[in-house]
Amino acid sequence: MIQTLYNVPEYKEELIYPAICKSMEALGIAEDMRPDLKVVIKPNLVMAKSPKFPVTTHPLVIKAVVRWLNEHGITDITLAESSGGLYNAEYMKNIYHVCGMKQLEPEVKLNMDFSAQTVNCKPGFANHSFHIISPILNADYIINICKLKTHSMTGYSGGIKNLFGTIPGLEKPQMHYRWPDLKDFSRMLLELAQTVNPDLTIIDAIDAMEGNGPTGGTSHPLHLLLAARDFYTQDYFAAGLMGLDPMEIEMIRQAVDSGLAKPDEITLKGDPVPEGLTPFQVPDTKKLDFSGVMPDFLKKPFAKIAARLFKSYPQLNPSLCVGCGKCAESCPAHIIKIENKKAKFKKKGCISCFCCQEMCPMKAISVKKAL
Repeated sequence: MIQTLYNVPEYKEELIYPAICKSMEALGIAEDMRPDLKVVIKPNLVMAKSPKFPVTTHPLVIKAVVRWLNEHGITDITLAESSGGLYNAEYMKNIYHVCGMKQLEPEVKLNMDFSAQTVNCKPGFANHSFHIISPILNADYIINICKLKTHSMTGYSGGIKNLFGTIPGLEKPQMHYRWPDLKDFSRMLLELAQTVNPDLTIIDAIDAMEGNGPTGGTSHPLHLLLAARDFYTQDYFAAGLMGLDPMEIEMIRQAVDSGLAKPDEITLKGDPVPEGLTPFQVPDTKKLDFSGVMPDFLKKPFAKIAARLFKSYPQLNPSLCVGCGKCAESCPAHIIKIENKKAKFKKKGCISCFCCQEMCPMKAISVKKAL
C-alpha cells in the first residue's frame, strides 16, 4: 500500500498543487484517466462553515485536484455531498456558498441532483442494502477528499467516516437510530465504505480538528496532505499521526481484523513524518473511558457497569442556544423539542450519538456524564 505524505505549510494554491501532482504520480493515478471519465469528488461539507474553520474540506485542496484532472483531459467533474441536514437545492446551495465551493465553478459542477438509489450489499453484510445519493452511483471514478478530525462518537473521522455523507440528508440519523451501539455503527460504516469503494482518498490535514469534532472542536494544524488508494490503511496511518491508538478506534480496529486495513504493508512516499507532532485532544465523550487499561478478564463486566455509570449525554447551554432547530432536526430518537426559542432535551430515549452536538452551529451543546 503506497501512502503519500507531503508538507503543505498553509492553504495556498501554489503550495497545494505541487503536493497533489506528486501524490498523483506516486499513486499512478494518471493511468486511470480517460477523456470520457465521469469523476465525482466527495468532500466533507458536514455543515455551512467558512473554510477558515477546520470543519470542512478546504476548497483550495479540491481546486488543486480539479486542476490536475483538467490537465489530464478530464472535464466531467461533479462535486457531490449530502451534508448533516436536509438534502435539497435550497439547503445545499447555502452549504456550497458558505463552504467556499462556488469558487470551483465552472470547472466543477456542484451537484443539484437530489435523488438517491437503493444498492444491494454483498452477501453476509448486516446491511442488506444502502440508499445512496445518485451522483455517487452514476460516477465512473470517485475521489474521496476528507478533513482530518476527532469525532465525538467514532473518535476519529477520515476517509471511512467521510463516506457516511453518501447517505441522503436526514436518513443519516435513521442509520444512527438503527445502529446505536458503536460496534454496530462502525460495522455499518465499513460496509458502506465497501459499497461506495472510492478510487482515491485524499486527507486534508493542513489544518485539522481536535476535541469535540466533527464540528465543535478546535484547530490543530498538521500542515500535511495525504493520499492513498487504500483508504482503510490510510485511516490507520492518519490516526497514528494524531497521537491516537488506531486499534482503539472501533471502525479502524474492525478494518484491521477483517483484513481491509493492512498497516504492516505501508510504503511511505513523499516527505518524512514530521518530528514533534503533538497528540490531539480527544472528544469529551472519550475522556472517561477506562476500558483500555482494564485487564482482559475485567473488561466485559466493567463495560456493562460503565455503560450505565459513564454514559455520555448531550447538555445544552441555554445562553448560547438560538433555537434554530438543527439539533431537533438531526436527532434520530426525536427527543429534542424547540420551546420558547430554546432546545429542550429529554434524557430518556437518548442514544448518545451526539448528532445534535455535531449539527449545532452555536456550540451550545456539550457532553455530560451520567456519573
